[in-house]
Amino acid sequence: MKAITWLASVTVGVAALSASAFATTLEGWSTDLEKAFEKAKAEKKSVLVEFTGSDWCPPCIAMRKNVFSKKEFIDAASKNFILVEIDLPKGDEELRKKNEPIAEKYKIEGFPTVVLFTPEGKEFTRFFASRFPKTDDFLKHLDSALERKDLD
Repeated sequence: MKAITWLASVTVGVAALSASAFATTLEGWSTDLEKAFEKAKAEKKSVLVEFTGSDWCPPCIAMRKNVFSKKEFIDAASKNFILVEIDLPKGDEELRKKNEPIAEKYKIEGFPTVVLFTPEGKEFTRFFASRFPKTDDFLKHLDSALERKDLD
């Protein structure tokens, strides 16, 4: 009986830690798209927006853990981008309702989707983040997207 009680308490504790890990905004990331565009104009940077389902989407959870939360990613990507997370979690109805109109506006059809914008709000590319599950690969893809944007 003690083993079952212990196992139950560990399971509940792990679930609570997991849920709280995804309920917070990542350091270095904004959740306000309009303010991000203002900051991008001031700093002459592009805007990277990640649309995620942080508490229900396995590829989103993996990308957050393996790429988006990494200091090396945040430091490198922040040189050229203002980073924005638009989360549509199932466990936070208020946040989901706040962000659904943004996802609809940009016609997000799957998660995790990354959309790159000019500081003025013009989209220049979009892709599924999970195509680049390693920090180095993701950063290389961002660099090539910036190079192509400048050719237009």
